[in-house]
Amino acid sequence: MRSFWKGSIGFGLVSIPVKAYKATEERGLGLHQVHAADGGRIRLSRYCEIDGAEVPASEVGRAADTGGGDVVLITDEDLAGLPVPTLRTIAVHTFAPPSQIDPLYLSRSYYLEPDTDGVRPYVLFAEALRRSGKVAVVKVAFRQRETLGMLRVRDNVLVLETMVWPAEIRTPDFPFLDEDVDVRLPELKAATALIDCLSGDFDPAQHKDAYREALDELIEAKAAGNEVIRPEVPIQPNGSGDLLTALEASLKALEPKGSGAVRRAKAAARKAGEAADRAHKAARTAAKSRR
Repeated sequence: MRSFWKGSIGFGLVSIPVKAYKATEERGLGLHQVHAADGGRIRLSRYCEIDGAEVPASEVGRAADTGGGDVVLITDEDLAGLPVPTLRTIAVHTFAPPSQIDPLYLSRSYYLEPDTDGVRPYVLFAEALRRSGKVAVVKVAFRQRETLGMLRVRDNVLVLETMVWPAEIRTPDFPFLDEDVDVRLPELKAATALIDCLSGDFDPAQHKDAYREALDELIEAKAAGNEVIRPEVPIQPNGSGDLLTALEASLKALEPKGSGAVRRAKAAARKAGEAADRAHKAARTAAKSRR
């Protein structure tokens, strides 16, 4: 791995020199745009919308819209003059329980490696952070842009998770949130039972990128001049339909994996349904007697 940032962690009066590395990498599909007629690569050019001329990279600048159709040009010198106190420092602001940080805030992950003379304070800070059960809420600037972040420990290595600012979190404005949706007890019990039957530890090795594997096979087959066989993909039914029937069918499909738990879950759902029916009949009888 190659580091892309070098600075220090500011922890009180302690400064811990570190280097940052990307913790993840995006594995592209390996596809690119070509001219379908001859396979030539497609190249994109920059054009000015005013005079139609192609603009070389050396003449491309940045600007901000003023709202009235005008733009304000912003130079690299302008940006360099902005106050960025965290340009070379991961500044710790507070320590908080990780449960208080919604995953929506998390953006990218980076490994932090200590410099040679920072190993001891690095290990000390990581161990103290691990024992606290908390994460460090920090601010740091990458490429002149300050961002919120979080420090945590993973396999004895400090991991920096960059975060979006609160103003960047969108609020879901969905009509169904204002509706009074009837959640029936039998369906709820059956859904809970299905969740219990499918519960287990997360093992990343069990999850494969099936699309990428299929694409690799497709490319290999076409390159070899072989016929490509496309398997039929089952179509998932749309809509909720009869929820209880669908949930019970899902439980039935899991019987070989844990028939005892499934039978108990189905019995609980059935009893809840019978209880709901009795309550409904009792309510109708009481209503008739009052007439």
